[in-house]
Amino acid sequence: MSRSRVNRLSLGAAIGALAITAFVVAPSRAAEDAVVIPPPASDVRATEGIQTAVLAGGCFWGVQGVFQHTAGIVSAVSGYAGGSKVTAGYTIVSTGATGHAESVKITYDPRKISYGKILQIYFSVAHDPTQLNRQGPDSGPQYRSAIFTTSDEQAQVAKAYIAQLDAAKVYRTPIVTKVGPLDAFFPAEAYHQDYLTLHPNEPYIAYNDIPKVENLKKLFADYYLEKPTLVSSVKVTN
Repeated sequence: MSRSRVNRLSLGAAIGALAITAFVVAPSRAAEDAVVIPPPASDVRATEGIQTAVLAGGCFWGVQGVFQHTAGIVSAVSGYAGGSKVTAGYTIVSTGATGHAESVKITYDPRKISYGKILQIYFSVAHDPTQLNRQGPDSGPQYRSAIFTTSDEQAQVAKAYIAQLDAAKVYRTPIVTKVGPLDAFFPAEAYHQDYLTLHPNEPYIAYNDIPKVENLKKLFADYYLEKPTLVSSVKVTN
C-alpha cells in the first residue's frame, strides 16, 4: 500500500490532537528510534570541490529536513531516483510501480563534512535502515532504504559500512539498505521542497520528522545547524 501526500496528511489528521499532545508531552518520543553507531572504518578520500550524495530513506520530507540542519551541506533537495524521467512525478511515484524511491540529493563540502559522516547521520537519525520497503507509517518500494552512489569509491565505502554495522549488531535486525549506482536524479515538485521547515506543526511532520532533527542535535551536536539551509536559498540543478 502506498501513501500519497493526501494520505499522509489524512493520517496526520486522523492522529490529530493525540499526536500533537504526545509530541508536546514527550517531544523526544522518537529518540528511542535513533541508534548510536560508530563512524565508518573507511571513508571517501577528501577532494577539492563540492561533492554529491543521493540517499533514500522513507518520506523525503524528513530526510531533507535532517540534512538541511547539517553543517557542511550546501543543499539538500527532495526528488526521485531509481526510475525514468517520464515517471518522475509524485502521483505516479506514489503507486510504487515506477522503480523510483523518494530520495534526497545532498551536495556537500568535503572540507567540512565527509561522505562517511553523512552516512553515519543517515543510518543513525535520518531513518531506520532495517525496515524493508517502508518507513514508519509509509509503505511501498518508493519508501525503501537505498544509497545511490556516484562513484565506485562511494559504493565501496557504503557497502563496507553496512557490513561493519551488521557485524557490530547495532540494530536488532539486519540492514536492508540497497546500494547501487545513480543513473539520474529528478527534483520533486516545488511544494515538497523545504517541507519540514514550512509545515512544522502538521501532525505528520511533528510526529515523524521533527524528532529526527532533535536527534541530530542531540547525537551530532558538532554538525547541527539551528538555521536550515533551504532549497529556496540555493540554486537547484539536476
